[in-house]
Amino acid sequence: MFKSFAFRIFLAALILRLIPVLLARGMGIGLDDMYQYDMLARSLAGGHGFRWYAEADMNQLASYVDFDLTSVKGYDPDLGIPTSFRAPLYPTFLAIVYFLSGTDFSRFFAARLAQAVFLGAPLAPLTYFAAKRLFRSNESRVEKASRLAAWIVAAYPMLLVYPLGLGTENPFFLLLLASFLFLLLSAGQPTTLHFLLSGLFLGLTTLTRSVILPFAAFAILWMWFILKQRRGAVILMIVFALTIAPWIIRNSLLHQKLTGVETSMGYNLYLGYHPMGNGSFVFGPSLDLLTILDDAERDRVGTQKAIEFIKAQPERFLPLAANRLGFFFGLEKRVLMYFYSNNILGYISLPLLLMILAVLLLPFMLISTSAALGLSLARWRPEHILLLLLFVGYITPHVFILSEDRFHLALMPYLAVLAAQTWTGGFREVVTRWHESQAGKITVALAVVVVILLVTNWGIELARDWDKITQLLRPTGNESYFSY
Repeated sequence: MFKSFAFRIFLAALILRLIPVLLARGMGIGLDDMYQYDMLARSLAGGHGFRWYAEADMNQLASYVDFDLTSVKGYDPDLGIPTSFRAPLYPTFLAIVYFLSGTDFSRFFAARLAQAVFLGAPLAPLTYFAAKRLFRSNESRVEKASRLAAWIVAAYPMLLVYPLGLGTENPFFLLLLASFLFLLLSAGQPTTLHFLLSGLFLGLTTLTRSVILPFAAFAILWMWFILKQRRGAVILMIVFALTIAPWIIRNSLLHQKLTGVETSMGYNLYLGYHPMGNGSFVFGPSLDLLTILDDAERDRVGTQKAIEFIKAQPERFLPLAANRLGFFFGLEKRVLMYFYSNNILGYISLPLLLMILAVLLLPFMLISTSAALGLSLARWRPEHILLLLLFVGYITPHVFILSEDRFHLALMPYLAVLAAQTWTGGFREVVTRWHESQAGKITVALAVVVVILLVTNWGIELARDWDKITQLLRPTGNESYFSY
């Protein structure tokens, strides 16, 4: 086992992730989401349940948000408020870390270390295993492409630093990839165990971020109609339902009405359709609904307001959807712009800053355009149909709700597999695919169109943000203080 490629790539991915974790040993947290997950984890670790906004936490955030306690019955200043706003799995993971490490300042380093070891580094070997099952050609070519895809994920810059953040993406990336891998195994070896594990991991992924629900539904349909495994589809569906049902029951009892895994939809819709917004996260309106501490009420108000925004300006609906698609495939510069402009990283010389920007921006540009061409090499076996369903099922909710460039990171393992196909086969295979048949011509043409759309989107994005970029590159750029 220790000599296997999967183990070696795990070690390489782990070492690369430990570098930023060790360098940031004394770093705290700085975004609203991180504060919320930290509150929930401390409450769980202390045995107080899924609660947040105890008086001490509320006082710490009072300068940013004027909280309204009138909608909360029986507020407990020591324990806070039971909540359903966030999905439960990631705070539970943090709570386990906090329980073992303690809840003083060192908890942040412990959480980042655990994320690097248990959530970040395993992405590389799982990508290797998934790649070996997605494409079938000669054995040496498959092995080469699979290893290359694993190295892409192991060394991808944004994935290296993601364990630094306290966010659901860390377990979400891993659980989604594990779900996808077990579904692939169900296609090759349709056993009861693979059906069970597919349902379990899809359920756990949903308990991390419920945006994956459409793909879960697609997976059940794929197993029923494409694999013709009706028994497997039933097993998957039952296990999936049993995995998420306890939390749905808990939330429904909390609000005395049927409630899903999380009650953040109304908040996200409010941001996604706000008149001051562009379909992505906007700082000012993001604080509007946070004053409402009753989750069900916040969800209701946010949804109602979003409907009012759409009715008042229906002509914005499709342009906002196009914007969100553009944001989803946007360049990965937002996090750097926020942290550097707010002087969190200190001053960075211009040559080094330009190098950092290149390291962050160029890999996604190269991988995503190569992946588009790699997709044209797919033969649309059941495994490839599942990959397409994942793209559609994951991207579509963001197009109609809310989108940011960080959301596409969940797809990086799959884009890496497709890019590796292009790089190992060379463009000669794309040309061969073109001459192969009419279907080949269509798929290659669509791939070229996708490449053109991606490049056009990045050009528009850079033109839109050029003023901020030039300000960032000035000697005082670290004191520009851009909002997130």
